Parts: sequence; C-alpha cells; structure tokens
Amino acid sequence: MKCPYCGFNDTRVIDSRLGKEGNNIRRRRECVQCERRFTTYERVEEVLPLVIKKDGRREPFDRAKIIAGIQRACEKRPVSIDTIEKFVDRLELELQETGEKEFPSARIGEMVMNALHRIDEVAYVRFASVYRQFKDINEFMSELKDLLAHGGRIPD
Repeated sequence: MKCPYCGFNDTRVIDSRLGKEGNNIRRRRECVQCERRFTTYERVEEVLPLVIKKDGRREPFDRAKIIAGIQRACEKRPVSIDTIEKFVDRLELELQETGEKEFPSARIGEMVMNALHRIDEVAYVRFASVYRQFKDINEFMSELKDLLAHGGRIPD
C-alpha cells in the first residue's frame, strides 16, 4: 500500500478489525519510511450492472455519484451519512440480486426518489426537481400538488 503522505510503497499493518456492518475490514497502517499512520478499508469488489444513461451511453454504476446526489438533496436536513450509506448499500445489493447486466438510469433514479420520500420529503422534492428537470415553476408545483394530494405518498 502506497503511503498517502510521502508516497513510499512499503507500509505495515498495525491493526485489523471487522467493520461495523461486517462487510469490510478496517486496517490501521504505518509507513515504513515516514512512520505516519493512516486507515484503509478493504471490501469485496462487487460486479455491478452498467447504467444506461438517457442518451444511450453506458457507464459503470458509481456509488459515489449516488451518494453525492443524495447528500446534495439532504443538505441542511436531519439525514445522517450513515442513513445514506445504508440506503446505497441496499440499492447496490438489490441491483446485484436482479442478475441484470444493465439498468436504465431512470429506474435507479426512481429507486432513489422512493427511498428519499421515505427518509425526508424535503430531500425528495429537491432530488426530484433536479432529477426530473422541471422546465418551469408550473411543473414543479404540479409535482408538489401530487405529493400533497396523495398524503405524502409518491403516486404510481
């Protein structure tokens, strides 16, 4: 493992522990050259499906993109990063369990919106406004009216 401080290629493991959820290993390392310590996390590489974008391009599923989008929607809301990460863990598992090799981005976006609706309705509206790319205030208000008319449930 390369030291993030000095770039030296030799480090030693000082401590290893199973992560909180049991799906990763936390390792405390020390650089042999500069003697600074840092933490790494090891997890099984999972084969995730490709995401089919609106324009037809295909990209690998990117967990960081999903987390970043949800974090933006949840900014200044009482939603912890732990809640977001647990949702993304479940999303990844659900995508893997289908066995499908490709997923339309729209389907993933709907899954995220449904989860955000259960987690925080304000975050849901924020995410939906970006994801659905409302053209004007009338489209945005229509979405809010549908949300209110259905008692806070997302209409099918």
